[in-house]
Amino acid sequence: MAGRLAVVGAGLMGSGIAQVAAQAGWQVVLRDLDETATKRGLDGIRRSLAKFAEKGKLTEDEVEATLGRITPTTELEAAGDADIVVEAVFEKLEIKHEVFRALDKICKADAVLATNTSAIPVTQIATATERPEAVVGTHFFSPVPMMKLCELVRGYKTGDATLERAKTFAEEIGKTVVVVNRDIAGFVTTRLICALAMEAVQLVEAGVISAEDLDTACRLGFGHAMGPLATVDLTGVDVLLNATRNIYTDTADEKFFPPELLQRMATAGDLGRKTGQGFYSY
Repeated sequence: MAGRLAVVGAGLMGSGIAQVAAQAGWQVVLRDLDETATKRGLDGIRRSLAKFAEKGKLTEDEVEATLGRITPTTELEAAGDADIVVEAVFEKLEIKHEVFRALDKICKADAVLATNTSAIPVTQIATATERPEAVVGTHFFSPVPMMKLCELVRGYKTGDATLERAKTFAEEIGKTVVVVNRDIAGFVTTRLICALAMEAVQLVEAGVISAEDLDTACRLGFGHAMGPLATVDLTGVDVLLNATRNIYTDTADEKFFPPELLQRMATAGDLGRKTGQGFYSY
């Protein structure tokens, strides 16, 4: 099926999606607002591919071929001939609406318009277009080149053909797909991690247990690869905070109301690994 992909947003998620698609033979346009952002995204891809080459999982020729399939751009119009477009911008509905409103005018009639949102209902995002049947959720996981899961989300009006094409695309670029049939806020995986993470933050905030011991309990007691607070640091305190707020706004379920500690950390700029300080120091 390999064809033409446009990724809107060259951050950690967008560049990761671009990388795995290019490795699988897709021609990829990677778009962001300015050249600094696209360069940062490409540099991240180069570092990631270099690590695979060091481990013997890719040859130098494969690395160069992959990079040769990725075209950076600051022009959204470059998505015009894409078969599939994946939006990977910040988790704010207004920003996503702006992107999808523009894509609706730019993209060809049979393009699949996918969103990498982790918590905003796909149906809400699709209202910005005149083709809600073409909009689908493709929730990839970070870091994309390493994580095998893609959570495929059917919006209220997502067409069967759109869902099937998105599934084929995700599987072709090496992902295992789970299908979320009802478009609820947070879908399945984000609801689960947010519920666990918010309870974990509250326990630490109340002085019941240290962050380190809580994560150790989850790793050794439940077999988790990493504890919920280490996961918050990896994902980004601000990202988890926004996701949880989105779920709470949509559901009014109190277990998703973010604890004060998480809000203060975000305000102070302690966002986890990307700033060097979160629940742990890096």
